[in-house]
Amino acid sequence: MRLCAFSLPDRTYCPGLLPTIAFKKCKVLHMGWGNPQYQYRLGDEGIESSPEEKDLGLLVDEKLDMSRQCALTAQKANCILGYIKSNVTSRSREVTLPLCSALVRPHLEYCIQLWGPQYRRDMELLEQVQRRATKLIRGLEHLSYEDRLRELGLFSLEKRRLWGDIATFQYLKEVCRKSGEGLFTRAWSDRTRGNGFKLEEGRFRLDIMKKFFTVRVVRHWHRLPREAVAAPGSLEVFKARLDGGNLV
Repeated sequence: MRLCAFSLPDRTYCPGLLPTIAFKKCKVLHMGWGNPQYQYRLGDEGIESSPEEKDLGLLVDEKLDMSRQCALTAQKANCILGYIKSNVTSRSREVTLPLCSALVRPHLEYCIQLWGPQYRRDMELLEQVQRRATKLIRGLEHLSYEDRLRELGLFSLEKRRLWGDIATFQYLKEVCRKSGEGLFTRAWSDRTRGNGFKLEEGRFRLDIMKKFFTVRVVRHWHRLPREAVAAPGSLEVFKARLDGGNLV
């Protein structure tokens, strides 16, 4: 894969509509193994290549494995957690839990459907942040991580990511149905086993393709109970029926 070339408006035809582009800030990100590493130009200016680029707070590299993004996210979340630990004297549940939910968790879940961790080491790196946060609460230090989550009424980040994937898919499914576009393809079958709304699963040679949102969510969708899949168009009703499922 590589960055596709694009054309700019003709200077002589519509000079007033031509946007001002900082050519020196444009970069080409060559992605995928065996990339021919073509050189691109914008007009007379050559575009430099870059191994990674950051946009809207997300770091994307040429490997597309998102490990660097996971490391940076965990580092930022741990820094904020350190600020809370050093500047807030209270360790009560009523103080610490809202602070962590408002200041730490948004960093761990921002656009997570795009950059979700693909490797177990990255999942553990993010999960360690919530382990550290729950251990700050007074009276829970001696409990295991699972017991602390149960005591606080929380879920692991892995399970929250899974629920987020499925809820996002449910929303996109309704949007695509209304607009007539097909982001997912339904697999028509006379088999009655399962939830009755099966989707086609693609086959890929590279493991990294299996981690993309539109691919990984299909496997989780097929595991949903029939009552959740048959929920009306309301996303709130769907999430309420999803809460009772054990998906992780």
